Amino acid sequence: MDPDSVKSTLSNLAFGNVMAAAARDYQKEVLAQEKVQASSSVNQDIDLDELMDDPELEKLHADRIAALKKEAEKRQALKRQGHGEYRETTEGDFLGEVTGSEKVICHFYHREFYRCKIMDKHLKSLAPIHVDTKFLKLDAENAPFFVTKLAIKTLPCVIFFRNGIASDRLVGFQDLGGKDDFSTKALEGFLLKKGIIKENKKEEEDDDSYDDRNRSVRSSINPDSDSD
Repeated sequence: MDPDSVKSTLSNLAFGNVMAAAARDYQKEVLAQEKVQASSSVNQDIDLDELMDDPELEKLHADRIAALKKEAEKRQALKRQGHGEYRETTEGDFLGEVTGSEKVICHFYHREFYRCKIMDKHLKSLAPIHVDTKFLKLDAENAPFFVTKLAIKTLPCVIFFRNGIASDRLVGFQDLGGKDDFSTKALEGFLLKKGIIKENKKEEEDDDSYDDRNRSVRSSINPDSDSD
């Protein structure tokens, strides 16, 4: 037999043995990984089952469900009292409205005043978010008794009531930078500082949402204005 042919045959056999060994090693490694994954999956299922049976977690879950239910019932009760929307009231209904809720914001306005329209739009945006507070508006021309009683001299005038008692007020835009282009967020921050509304984390909105809403406010007041 040709020596070169013998060498080639032996070399091919050796390479074949190496490949076969490598294939066996690879198969063993794959099987080992599958066993590890299966074991991990079983342990995870066991851990989840144990967690589901944990009495402390069950109690926390039940407490959370009860709290959510209570909050939903409270919101529904407040909405039945007129919360959650920005509403017009009258001089005849005014006392009942401000004494019927713990916290009330009432905007005394004049229908022809441009700044009153700006305030309207911002309060209308905030009312559905801060359901704990009642948001009202009252035409100052049609409520002379309360305009005199509350010493209202400048419009717009937003008065804050706590348990039926006037506790503070926002006159014009003097606490909002004195300009017409203040943001809804700026007004909300002022109301939070005064404590007449509380921070609502559930429905917290980012700056982009406020910017969109402010553009809507400006365009609804002045359709020809450019949006930023």
